[in-house]
Order: sequence, then structure tokens, then C-alpha cells
Amino acid sequence: MAELQTFPTKPRLKPTSKKSNNSPESKFWKSFKTHEISGLVSSITSIDFSPQSPHHFAATYGASLSFFNPHHSFSPSEPINTIRSFKDTSYSASYRSDSKLIAAGCQSGVIHVFEAKTRNALRQLKGHSRPVRLVQYPRVDRLHLFSGGDDSVVKYWDVATETSLCNFLGHKDYVRSGSASPVDDKLFVTGSYDHTVRVWDVRGSKLGSSAMVVNHGKPVEDVTFLPSGGLIATAGGNVVKIWDVIGGGKCVYSMESHNKTVTSICVGKVGKDSGEESDQYRLLTVGLDGYLKVLDYSKLKITFSMRFPAPLVSVGFSPDGSTRVIGTSNGIIYMAKRKKEKVEERSVGDFVGFQYREEPRKRVLKPSFFRYFHRGQSEKPKGGEYLVLRPKKVKLAEHDKLLKKFRHKDAFVAVLQKKNPENVVAVMEELVARKKLFRCVTNLDVQELELLLVFLQKYTTLPRYAGLLIPFANKVIQMRAEDIRGCDGLKAQLRNLKRTIQEELRIQQSLLEIQGIISPLMRIAGKR
Repeated sequence: MAELQTFPTKPRLKPTSKKSNNSPESKFWKSFKTHEISGLVSSITSIDFSPQSPHHFAATYGASLSFFNPHHSFSPSEPINTIRSFKDTSYSASYRSDSKLIAAGCQSGVIHVFEAKTRNALRQLKGHSRPVRLVQYPRVDRLHLFSGGDDSVVKYWDVATETSLCNFLGHKDYVRSGSASPVDDKLFVTGSYDHTVRVWDVRGSKLGSSAMVVNHGKPVEDVTFLPSGGLIATAGGNVVKIWDVIGGGKCVYSMESHNKTVTSICVGKVGKDSGEESDQYRLLTVGLDGYLKVLDYSKLKITFSMRFPAPLVSVGFSPDGSTRVIGTSNGIIYMAKRKKEKVEERSVGDFVGFQYREEPRKRVLKPSFFRYFHRGQSEKPKGGEYLVLRPKKVKLAEHDKLLKKFRHKDAFVAVLQKKNPENVVAVMEELVARKKLFRCVTNLDVQELELLLVFLQKYTTLPRYAGLLIPFANKVIQMRAEDIRGCDGLKAQLRNLKRTIQEELRIQQSLLEIQGIISPLMRIAGKR
């Protein structure tokens, strides 16, 4: 006879467990080892990486501009240089495309241009009447830069002559952020506290007017071009939005995963080891809630989130994808570096003066060796290989073994004796499917019937099982009424069942009365 019961019976109502996120991209971001740089006293107002290798980064804080080498083997947490020629708070450090010059704004409205290597001051661009919070070099152009300040004016500068070539007017509040186009040096975007983001074109027919305006809806804290040049990302309030510049400023995505104001955003490149077939870009956002969020804007979903113990105000990611830097409001920099395996290439000249020694050959396994037949058993499967697993032996409980042998009544009694309600309900559902449940009830003797009534008295009123057990209890009483009348023990169990049901009905009635009192009050409160 064929065996119907192959797998153990399981209850249908089973709580689900939350799976941990072990995706390749999550492992990629968790592979960064964080170093804390403390003692900088004031808020880290900006972070910018050098476009050229070895990709140093600069950070502005207080009246200082410091340079750090994240690849320094001895002390990556110590600055390699610090400029302290600012008279007040410094803002918005920006490297030139060749990494030889760096510019930064300050509280007094002056833009300082320094030689990055020697720290010599080269130029001072004066024209803003209020603090300058935005200084940015174009992608390739080495002769110009643009700036924005709390005077609501955006300026385009000729650095060599220290003159402002054009004043871009249109913002009505502080200009705190901006970004240069990655595809056109004459195009850039700025964000303001007037809730608007404006795209400027230096070659416009009417100089001083914006080429496009979008409304973020809240004061704009940061804005950046995405690598394609056709999209921009804006941050303001607890919202990050992505806009289609080519499509006329249409909002294509809005993210509200932060609990407080998003203060800074940047674009980072992730490699193939993050699960992608080729290099991809991600949008990194930080906020005053202490969270770092990583957004895959191609799939419009957050792929990683991390919490820090302080409000975050600035973020930067190295062009080679090896270093992530986050600045906080209390003067701490969290620098996270990702270790990469280096392949050392040695020329023939490196081995001059060393004695050549041949590596010992490995012993070849022959079919006559015992180890030959055990080779490869400890090897792990590689990509593209199909792994054949041995089927795990299913361990059946006693009631499952009895069901497998079609001993339905014995299986029902066995599971009642174990007193596990989930298993009892699962066996009852299996017997219903086989149309054998009521036949089992008919064949129960007095002791077994008493065991069933005890189970019904305990679990019939539980909401999880009530839908099945209440009609089943009524049917059992009807089927075995004569046996119950003739046995004092069965009568006692039936009285207990009746008492339990009456108590449940009393509780339900009290709850309905309370609901009748609360419902009018809730309706009155809703109208107000």
C-alpha cells in the first residue's frame, strides 16, 4: 500500500522569523573598518576628496582646513597639513581637478585659494557681503570657480584675476550648497533656503538668469549632480529627492527614511564585489538623526543603513571607492577604510643578489593510493558549479509515524497525550483532509474521550484555535452524548467546558459594553 504521510505534520499558523541582510552589497559596506579622528573641537562643515591619487581628503572645521592621508600606514588619524589662516569659521573645501589647488569659503565672505601641497595662500576672492557656504571648482576647468553665500548671490569667478565674471541672481535666501555638472564645465546647480534649486548655464543668452528651477519644498541643505549629468539629488528637511534635469525638472523619486534633517549627500562608486556585474554608483546621505543611508537610485531602494552616536553634518567618498569619511557636529570624523588585496609585481632586478630556490613539487596522487578516492571532499563549491546535497533524513514524531501507517485513532490519541496544542490541531487538520476525524471520535473509549474533553476545555476559547475547536466540540458532544451521561468523569469535564465557555461569553459581553461607551466618545473627538 502506498504511504501518504511522508513529512511531519505542521501547524498552519506559524510565526515567521526575520531574516538577516547578508546581501553582497551589505557585506561590501560592512567591510569598511572605521577609525575615529577626534579632538577637532568644532563641527566638520565640509569634506572633499582629492580627484588625483592617492586621494587625500580635506576637512573644514572652526578656523582650520586640514588634510588627511587615509592610506598612511602609521597614523591615518593625524592630519598631514593644516591651514589656520582663516580669521573665522571655514566652509566648503573644494579641490581643483589636478589637486594642486584648493579653495574654501569663510564666515567673513572671502574665498581663499591655497596651494594644496605647500599651504601657501595664492588668492583671495572678495565680493560676497555675507558668509560664503559654497565654493566649487568645475569638473575640468582650472581657471574658474563658482560660489554662493548667505547674501543669496551666486558668483562665477576668474581665479587668476580675482574678478567676478557674473553674478547669478534669483535665490531669495541663503545659498548653502551646489554642485558642478560632471559633463559640462559651464553648467552647475545651487540649492537655497528659499526651498528652490536652480540650474545655471554660464553660456546663457541672458547672463544672471537660471536655466531651470525646481522646488524641493523645504530649505535645501545639499544638492549634487549624479554621474550621468541628467539627474540631480537634493536634500532638505528629512527628504531626499531626485530630479530629471533633461526632462524639465520632473521629480522621479522621493525618500523620507531619515527622522531628522538630512545635512549632506554625496555619490560613491561601488565595485563588482558588491554584487554588481560592473561598477555602480550609490547616493550616500547623512542626517542629524545620526544615520548614514545608502540609496541605489537605479533600483530606487535603500541598500544599507548605519547608525552613529552623534548628529552627522558632512560626508565624502573617495573616487576609488576605498574610503568613506563622515563628519559630525561635535568635531569627530569617522573615517572608514576598506582593505583591498594588493598584488605585488616584481621585476627581474628585484631578485638580484638572492639565491634561487625551486619550490618542492607536490606529490601526484595515483589511482593506486587510498587518498586518491577521497580527493576533493573538503573543497568548497565555486561559482557556476552545481552542488548535489544528500537529502536530510526526516525525523518523525510518534503521531506522524502512526499516520504514516494509517492508524488514525492511535495517532490522534498519541498527540493528545503529548498535550501540545499546535501538534493536536495539525493532526486534526490532517484527519479532516483524510475524512477520518469523526470516525476517530466515534472509536474513542471513555478514558480517551475524557482526554479529548480536557483538551477542548483548555484551548477551545483561545482565538487562535477557536475557529476549528468550537464547532468540533459541539459535534463531539452530539456524537458521544450517551457515553457522557453514563460517566461521572465525563460529566465533570463537560461542566468544566461549560464553565469556561460561560466565562468567555461574560468577558466578551463586558468588552462590547466598553466598546459601546468608547465609540461615541471617539466619534466626538474625531469631529473636533
